[in-house]
Amino acid sequence: MKCDVLTLFPDIINAYLKESILKRAQEKKLIEVKIYNIRDFASDKHKIVDDYPYGGGPGMVLKPEPLFNVIDFLKKDNEQRRTILLSPQGRPFDQRLAGEFSEEKRRLVFICGRYEGIDERVMSLIDEEISIGDYVMTGGELGALVIIDASARLIKGALGDEKSIEEESFSWGLLDYPHYTRPREFRGLSVPDILVSGNHKEIWLWRRREAIRKTFKVRPELLEKIQLTDEDKKILSEIKEEQ
Repeated sequence: MKCDVLTLFPDIINAYLKESILKRAQEKKLIEVKIYNIRDFASDKHKIVDDYPYGGGPGMVLKPEPLFNVIDFLKKDNEQRRTILLSPQGRPFDQRLAGEFSEEKRRLVFICGRYEGIDERVMSLIDEEISIGDYVMTGGELGALVIIDASARLIKGALGDEKSIEEESFSWGLLDYPHYTRPREFRGLSVPDILVSGNHKEIWLWRRREAIRKTFKVRPELLEKIQLTDEDKKILSEIKEEQ
């Protein structure tokens, strides 16, 4: 997976990329992330990247010129790119889209907006808008990192244990089941007996039940989007009766 991140604050991106899984994924050449400071592509001597909006109103608007210039610069290598604007108005990012990005053969270009917004003419450069949630943030940097992180960890070899991907939240279409580690007893709280029984079938069934329980309690709408087995439906019915 190859990415270009266009931002006014490259240190935000750099700091996160230097740690943990993303750092190792880059060292293994599983992902490549290049960062471009939009301000470097402003052509005036003061490197101005924003201006007041036509028609009046609050805030400042990111000028079109620097973004057009940086996209023109990227096109010089003749690589195919998929250009994405991080925006609360965009298509919601989810696990399925993370999987799609993890297998993308084109370079992923993430434009991180700032200020009140970007000049509408920049939309002619963009293939799609992506949102990480129904809220407004200061800029698109954290959104770009969320997408890169969630997508990169799905690439084979990025995680130490590939089974982690198979069993974590949303891989079943459900939220994750509870996790425990040592000590078995802590401040009066105990690990469920089933998890130390050694019965792998029963452990799997317990985890499936708890994943369904958690999803029903916290994100019940997810249960309408997945194909439940007859056993799952029985478990869900029992959980509803408990409630």
